Amino acid sequence: MTALTITLFFTLLIGVPIGAGLTLSTISTYATNATSMINPAYIYKNMIDGLNSYPLLAVPLFIFSGLVMARGGIAKKLFEFFAYFMGNITGGLPITAVVTCLFYGALSGSGPATTAAVGSMVVPYLVDLGYDRNFSAALVSTAGGLGVIIPPSIPFIMYAMAANVSVGDMFIAGIIPGILIAVTLSASAFIHCKKSGENKAILRENFKLLHKNSFFHLLKESFWALMTPVIILGGIYGGIVTPTEAATVAVVYSLAVSVFIYKTIKIKEIPGVLVETGKTLTPMLVVVAAAVVFGRVVTLLRLPALVTAFMMNAVSSKLIVILIINVILLIAGMLINTSSAILILTPVLLPVALAIGMDPIHFGMMMVVNLSIGFVTPPVGNNLFVACGMFDIPIMTLARHCIPFILAFIVALGFVTFIPWFSLALI
Repeated sequence: MTALTITLFFTLLIGVPIGAGLTLSTISTYATNATSMINPAYIYKNMIDGLNSYPLLAVPLFIFSGLVMARGGIAKKLFEFFAYFMGNITGGLPITAVVTCLFYGALSGSGPATTAAVGSMVVPYLVDLGYDRNFSAALVSTAGGLGVIIPPSIPFIMYAMAANVSVGDMFIAGIIPGILIAVTLSASAFIHCKKSGENKAILRENFKLLHKNSFFHLLKESFWALMTPVIILGGIYGGIVTPTEAATVAVVYSLAVSVFIYKTIKIKEIPGVLVETGKTLTPMLVVVAAAVVFGRVVTLLRLPALVTAFMMNAVSSKLIVILIINVILLIAGMLINTSSAILILTPVLLPVALAIGMDPIHFGMMMVVNLSIGFVTPPVGNNLFVACGMFDIPIMTLARHCIPFILAFIVALGFVTFIPWFSLALI
């Protein structure tokens, strides 16, 4: 066990890719004990078995549909629809950016994808209307975290695999927390706009421009984009399709809307989207395979039982245990990408959560919300790197402007952590 933990931390420290680090840490247990059943054949077999998962089929399908929607300009149509109603109130357009991220999260299942798709259109638009560029980029970067909270969510699929719970239950459980986070981020944006002021003259002219066409014309233009989460989530929630089948529906629907209705993607571009999907998926599958065997090894070494016994003996208060878990997850989100952190930490921390009476779905929601904060915290901060690259903003400058929105995210995390209703009400 000592060899496993030392190897893992050392490889993370020197920057070894997480999939390779997990594999090396499991091999180290054999290197220090050649008679152990954890030998190269065991590791190889379990890595292959780890990819033989029906729920995992949904991941490439959701990645592909999200990329199609991004290229299809769906984020622009969503933003224009919501701006029609909110463009004339204080902070209305920044709040519209948050709502757009909320809806777009139901299409992409990814934080960086949501940040890129919404940010590429929204940030220049807000800057042209007089909003600070750093503020706009920080808002969209943080709100991009909604991409992994609002279902369908790739981290939800990863957690469901690791914890052996229903993917559908995780998807449904994410709806209320996602809305709650959007509300707290919107409140933070409103406070900023109230304190810093807005160029009302430009905003009034923009509002008139938005209302140049009738509402029914706007609804006609936005209808198919708005229907996407309804079809995907309605199919799951209504018991019509499983989450994996819903991923297939998402692919067919995104292609139909983007290629034949909006005509924003040409058929000859689809092979390029498939290649991009493969580039995104391949490193993820390596991590999944390595993390599955890592989880089985730590279980064989009884690490979860030891951690649970230690925490229950050392800390008598359930509240303190929950706070410690939250701190561990927040730190992990800063250092490791979300999917890797879920696959590594679920086998270790879930038994502790179960020992203090937490529902596994509630714990999974708390875990993903914690880790999604890591999207905008250095040194990993995937959303930060996406926004910095797009808008040429130094990473620490952008991270500093994200602080008010991170605090709003943490407020929502507090509600999700200590009030199980937010996670379990719809299940």
